[in-house]
Amino acid sequence: QLQLVESGGGLVQAGDSLRLSCGFSGRIFSLDRMGWYRQAPGKQREMVATITSGDSTNYADSVKGRFTISTNSAKNTLLLEMNSLKPEDTAVYYCQVVDRNFLLTKEYWGQGTQVTVTS
Repeated sequence: QLQLVESGGGLVQAGDSLRLSCGFSGRIFSLDRMGWYRQAPGKQREMVATITSGDSTNYADSVKGRFTISTNSAKNTLLLEMNSLKPEDTAVYYCQVVDRNFLLTKEYWGQGTQVTVTS
């Protein structure tokens, strides 16, 4: 069973930067992809950024050019570098890991971390 522990959320002002981290523990059979998602109050959860095991990345249009997703060399930590933060970035951010064992695919989620950006 894979456990994800997030950190780095907080209260910042518009234009500031923030780094979110998500550490993994437990057995990973075959890492497929990882990602960051966010959900603002009263809105649906949306994809922010994803990264594959081959380090191919994808970003939501709203964060493209401002956010950077990455992993450490050991592939046991997922990072999200957020720059030029805007009030509309305010949301609970969740990290996700997709693990695959042959034909069995499992999704793991972190507990979520609050990011609040003031004007």
